[in-house]
Amino acid sequence: MESLVLRPLAQSSNLPPRRATTPPPLLPLALSPRPRPPPRSPSLLRPLSFPRSASAALSNDPASTAAASPQQEANTPLQFHPKWSDFASRVSGEWDGFGAEFSSRGEPVELPEIVVPSAFREWGVQVFDWQTQCPTLADPSTPSLFYKLIRLLPTVGCEADAATRHSVEEKTVKKSSNGGEFAFAYHQSGSYVAVWFDKESSFEIEHCLVHPKNHQVRIRVLQRIYMEKKTVPIVGKIDVFSEQWYGPFRNGEQLGGCAVRESGFASTAAMEESRVLGAWRSSGASATFSDFTKNSIRDLADKSEVKLVRGKEGLVTLPKQLWSSTGKKEDGESWVEAGWMIDQGQAITSRCVFSEDGKLKEIAVGHDSLIQEDA
Repeated sequence: MESLVLRPLAQSSNLPPRRATTPPPLLPLALSPRPRPPPRSPSLLRPLSFPRSASAALSNDPASTAAASPQQEANTPLQFHPKWSDFASRVSGEWDGFGAEFSSRGEPVELPEIVVPSAFREWGVQVFDWQTQCPTLADPSTPSLFYKLIRLLPTVGCEADAATRHSVEEKTVKKSSNGGEFAFAYHQSGSYVAVWFDKESSFEIEHCLVHPKNHQVRIRVLQRIYMEKKTVPIVGKIDVFSEQWYGPFRNGEQLGGCAVRESGFASTAAMEESRVLGAWRSSGASATFSDFTKNSIRDLADKSEVKLVRGKEGLVTLPKQLWSSTGKKEDGESWVEAGWMIDQGQAITSRCVFSEDGKLKEIAVGHDSLIQEDA
């Protein structure tokens, strides 16, 4: 086992309500098929398909929305992405929940006053959480993924019929001849890590971690990163989304409303730092990105096992048993991490490693275990 020590450094439209359904059963850790969703009314039943905007985004020819011919399909094998179809089946669907923004110190950021109902202001209630939708669709036959982040305006009580979209952001992952715009690493469980580059020294890292014992529950942590002197990662802000799977992809046309099983979390207590500090053993999978301009989509297939030490500097704890951390190793490499404590001394983590000149080198997702002092 390789042993290393990481030393940290100092628009709007009304949406029809979704019918309340019985929560789907928990999935075991094994990669068993996703359970069939609860039956819906006949008017809502239709085959899973790409919407016009999604199909155009995922096609190599944005102007074309026609289905690929059998000959075209035969020319796009998944020999370089053997687990993509498993990942696609896991990640696709309607993911609803709540999201919140945090400062670089982990302090929740209040929603703009203009979007908060006057009743909340009159009662002196601060609002920190957005109700969100994240309809996601991945093409099982080729590495392409499309999703929307929909933020809904806050409402007083359970006014599902009155829920209105505040904003919609769209992101697309697909092979591109240009390259260099993003790096994407995926795991067959449905977890993934995306690095979205927008400037030379500024980018966003999205860590999507699926609960190992329930593949219908996931956390997404988005970190806005600035590279100081192009070598030291500094976190500007952190967005957190706590989401659950509600059924097949429907392009966000249905709203969970009162049936959403998540709730706001931004103002709840952050996890105690002491739970993160200490020596850990991480076992998982990784993907290298020596030249992601040529192959920006990678399978988290390489097995990795490392021993590391987590300290206070660069560590920010968050609600929902989450943390964010940054740091630099003795050899000049730096790293950005997100972690989710799923049990005492047990966590799932996502880590991006950058070379001495600030270029992305590796993405790893692991199951970490705290090493007991007497071990």
